[in-house]
Amino acid sequence: ELAHEAGVPRGVLQVLPGDGPSVGEPLGLHPDVDMVSFTGSTETGRRFLRYSADSNLKKVVLECGGKNPAIVMDDAEDLDLVAEHIVNAAFWNMGENCSANSRLIVHKSVKADLMKRIIARVRDWKTGEPLDPANHLGALIDKGHCKKVAGYLKTKTKPLVGGKIKGAYVEPTIYEVSAKDKLATEEIFGPVLSVITVASLDEAIAVANDTDYGLTASIFTANGKRAIRTARAIKAGTVTINCYGEGDISTPFGGYKQSGFGGRDNGIHAHDQYTELKTIWI
Repeated sequence: ELAHEAGVPRGVLQVLPGDGPSVGEPLGLHPDVDMVSFTGSTETGRRFLRYSADSNLKKVVLECGGKNPAIVMDDAEDLDLVAEHIVNAAFWNMGENCSANSRLIVHKSVKADLMKRIIARVRDWKTGEPLDPANHLGALIDKGHCKKVAGYLKTKTKPLVGGKIKGAYVEPTIYEVSAKDKLATEEIFGPVLSVITVASLDEAIAVANDTDYGLTASIFTANGKRAIRTARAIKAGTVTINCYGEGDISTPFGGYKQSGFGGRDNGIHAHDQYTELKTIWI
């Protein structure tokens, strides 16, 4: 009833991050709940599919995880601006963002120049008390999640920058890895950026698509045809060109593969997931 008063239709449940299995299970199994719209981890999203199967086959809309790529090609212009977008995409909100660009796929010919600019910018992103305006980044959401992120930093690979943890604070961290390294394949959901070097656009697209997820992606190039070709080829629900973002309220947002399915947020498509089609034949 409280949700209905807040504008959510009766029979529809919206589950947000932090609601967890303890809240989700009784609601997901309840026969009077006709639909669940869930935003959160892929693991918890799977639970709602099971709840639906074990109850009234309620509709389930999932907006889950991501391991989103940012491709920077050899003809990318204004590397200072590119570095600004990459750092913001990887680290804002401590990387606890489903659309964060956590994989940088960069052409070998611009890699050195771009990484100099990225590392210089990262050093300006101070981590600490979030109420202090001098800090860009605060603490991770809770101790349990901080422990998970810290586990990824226990690697023999030396970070290009960052890698330190103090309490619930994790420095923005960058690793150079292979495309198959777990740092480049698993969703960390923290301030960790994996850098992968490629030699061609085809290789960049192949690496970008070599993931279980398909939420967002970015491409940086001065060639318009190359940009559109890449955007079409990448298997992701939202692809930005020469910038980082999620679109706006008018553009549908959602992913492919294990990033979710069943509907889209924003745009007129968001309305469709809360409706049913009906045919009346006379």
